Amino acid sequence: MRDGDSSTAGQKFLRGFQLTDGSGAARFTTIYPGWYPGRTVHLHFLIRVGSSPSRRGEFTSQLYFDDGLTDRVHALAPYASRGPRTARNNDDGIFRHGGSQLVLAVRKEGEGLAAAFDLALLAG
Repeated sequence: MRDGDSSTAGQKFLRGFQLTDGSGAARFTTIYPGWYPGRTVHLHFLIRVGSSPSRRGEFTSQLYFDDGLTDRVHALAPYASRGPRTARNNDDGIFRHGGSQLVLAVRKEGEGLAAAFDLALLAG
C-alpha cells in the first residue's frame, strides 16, 4: 500500500513464502490482519516438507490473537472504518477446536508489534 492510498482491492501482497534458515527458523513481517464475516481474526500458515511432489508433506493451521488486542487495533484507522468485527475467538468454529493453543503472545517492538511461535514437525 502506498502512503495516502488505502485501497488494497485486488492486491495479493500478503501472499508468499519463506525458506527456513539452517536452524529451521523462518521470519516474516506482515500487517495486523483484518476480518471477514463469520471468522475471528487469524493468520494462515502452511509448512511444506520434502523436495519432490511424491514425497512432500504439508501441515496447514492458523494463528490467533487475543480478543482484547484485536479490539484495540481495530479501533484504529484504517480498521475502524470497516465497523465492528462479526466474530470473536470463542464464536469461531475453528478456534473452538484447539485455537486457544495457537494464540500469539504479542509484544510491543519499536513502532509495531511482534510475536514468536515455535512449531516442531516430526518426521514419521
